[in-house]
Amino acid sequence: MKRTQRGMSLLGFVITLGVVGFFAYVGMQLFPMYYEYYSVKQALKGLQKEPGIAEQDVGSIKTLFFKRLDISYSESVKSKDVSFERADTGGWKMIVDYEVRKPLLGNIDIVGKFHADAKLGGNGN
Repeated sequence: MKRTQRGMSLLGFVITLGVVGFFAYVGMQLFPMYYEYYSVKQALKGLQKEPGIAEQDVGSIKTLFFKRLDISYSESVKSKDVSFERADTGGWKMIVDYEVRKPLLGNIDIVGKFHADAKLGGNGN
């Protein structure tokens, strides 16, 4: 009885390597987008803990928020992406809606839409 070798051929290995490489490339494009979203969530949590945040005006709160984002080098969130509503219980509800677009291959882009909100001050602490 003669035993034949089994295993992956060179062509199969190259195709597998290409697929794994493609998914690694997509992951490298997605990771910064989600890391930035995590930074936005952390900045909102930090603002919730800020003493006297409910009595501050919208401009001051935006300034504090963007200072926190500057620390983590977040660049996708712009001032137009941040809105405020008066909360029923006092204080503010801060809403951050933004979109990140990263080029993938040629004219194909990866688009991420992100939403985060937080109640600042009042009974929403």
